[in-house]
Amino acid sequence: MKKMLATAALTAVTLVSGAAQAGDIVRIATEGAYPPWNALNSAGTLEGFEIDLYKDLCLRAKLECTMEQTPWEGIIPSLKAGKFDVIMAGMSITDKRKKKITFTRSYAASPAVFVVDKKSALASFTVGAAKISLANLDEAEQKALDATIAALKGKTIGVQKGTIHLNFLKEYLKSDITIRTYATQEQLDLDLQSGRVDVAFAAMSYWHPLFQKEEGKDFLAIGPGFSEGPFGAGVGLGLRKDDQALADKFSVAINAAIADGTVSKIAMKWFGFDASTK
Repeated sequence: MKKMLATAALTAVTLVSGAAQAGDIVRIATEGAYPPWNALNSAGTLEGFEIDLYKDLCLRAKLECTMEQTPWEGIIPSLKAGKFDVIMAGMSITDKRKKKITFTRSYAASPAVFVVDKKSALASFTVGAAKISLANLDEAEQKALDATIAALKGKTIGVQKGTIHLNFLKEYLKSDITIRTYATQEQLDLDLQSGRVDVAFAAMSYWHPLFQKEEGKDFLAIGPGFSEGPFGAGVGLGLRKDDQALADKFSVAINAAIADGTVSKIAMKWFGFDASTK
């Protein structure tokens, strides 16, 4: 069922496209379909890690902000067109995205992992390395990566459109697997549950809370966690390039929220582990 667009209680205002000016209401956009980062609850209001965090950051930066929901697909073009001022939607900081927009410093990071149904033949798959940093592979990591690629050969893997996880699959496994893309993670979960895909791929910060719920009780993470390389340098706020001053202001607020433990506290609440960056 399609979810209705949701906005925070503050009334949205229309600003001209271009750099945000002093005194403007800063319009922040999130996907609203990637729990526990951001999602709509049963009451139709936004909740999640980034919903709590944006309120804290705006208070620290002394900014009046609104939060609205927008589809993930096309979120960067919508930002550049001036439909809102900031993206806060679990967006990783990658070199490709930095060519189009600017970012604050990162506030969180989470390894990417493959997930299967517990009844899958892949459920017992393990490798020697628990984590693989794709920025600088050592011998053990390369061996684990090769073993993972071999185990997934011929499988159908589901992934959300327009994500770093899709970029990884295209770069490392495209010739060995069938990739099936989804507009939302929720749609992918349903297909994993029904067996229409063999494996799903997303961030552990998404999977960990889901494993504790009824709808995720039959899912299991396999293999290593992946970071860096195509996964970028953590998650940050995305802004138009001519809004660098606003980005810097948010970065100062992020530094303070990390330093006093606020980001860690919010991450523990929503993810069940400390996903804050240092």
